[in-house]
Amino acid sequence: MLKEIPVITKHQIEMTDITVEVNALVKESGVQEGICIVFVPHTTAGITINENADPDVKKDMVKELNKIVPFEDNYKHFEGNSAAHLKASFMGFSQTLIIHGGHLLRGTWQGLYFCEFDGPRHRKVHVKIQETR
Repeated sequence: MLKEIPVITKHQIEMTDITVEVNALVKESGVQEGICIVFVPHTTAGITINENADPDVKKDMVKELNKIVPFEDNYKHFEGNSAAHLKASFMGFSQTLIIHGGHLLRGTWQGLYFCEFDGPRHRKVHVKIQETR
């Protein structure tokens, strides 16, 4: 099963929790044991797994990413969004999760985040669910 989740971002940088949407697709698939691959087909956006209980974690992550990769740093890329490309590469473009008992196998506080670094934009996330035996 291959599905797409639309994501509309409102800010230049933001982290959007897509855990509920991915869980719904796992449930819809009926797969009890398998893998779920979540892929972002954009060069200025990424995907990560991190705590989703305290919203300050997202704020801290964005703050530190901006320190590591500032918006302006004499980049040569003509579009002016080199910082977004770098941040997306740091986060990565896919995550693989285990499906066990019909649910995503994840830690108590773990959530799946779409990471926007060049917004606001209309984005998409591909979700591939594969049954294993």
